[in-house]
Amino acid sequence: MTTNHKIVSRAEWTAARKELLAREKQFTHERDRLSAARRDLPWVRVTENYVFERARGKATLPELFDGRSQLVVYHFMFGPDWKAGCKSCSFWADNFNGIVEHLKHRDVTLMAISRAPLAKLTAFAERLGWTFEWASSLDNTFNHDFGVSFTPDELAAGAIRYNYGQVTNGGSEMPGISVFTKDAEGNVFHTYSCYARGLE
Repeated sequence: MTTNHKIVSRAEWTAARKELLAREKQFTHERDRLSAARRDLPWVRVTENYVFERARGKATLPELFDGRSQLVVYHFMFGPDWKAGCKSCSFWADNFNGIVEHLKHRDVTLMAISRAPLAKLTAFAERLGWTFEWASSLDNTFNHDFGVSFTPDELAAGAIRYNYGQVTNGGSEMPGISVFTKDAEGNVFHTYSCYARGLE
């Protein structure tokens, strides 16, 4: 805890707090505009026939929606040859169990997807007490296509394309979130992605 802060009277503190409050309100309004722009992003139809391995059996991308119109995918860093999942991803995943039901009530399915084999994912989830759904994309290019997994050749080039720009200190797996929606005819659209690192 730092203790080298300026010490002032209550009146001075209140004046400073009100000045900050005005800036916080400006930030909130700008964030609202940014959120609106995010919702207004155009969509891209996903036509690739991705097939995933999950505990309930194989599933295509449309099937991962589990009857809902929206799918949020957490790209969990867990490579095929890794012994365990990413520590930072595990920190976030510790919170998934509690929010899955809340999202279902909002027509959203949440799941994690990694390139590690399903057996590794299942064992790791059991060890940590996780019950959210986790699928393996080992046999498809899903994580690569959505910018979070990289080939040895891409890594050897010295820079990878991550978060829509070049990153020189990336690894074979990187974190991210991708959001999809599905229409009444079963067509899937990519609506949004965000990444944890790069172009700061």
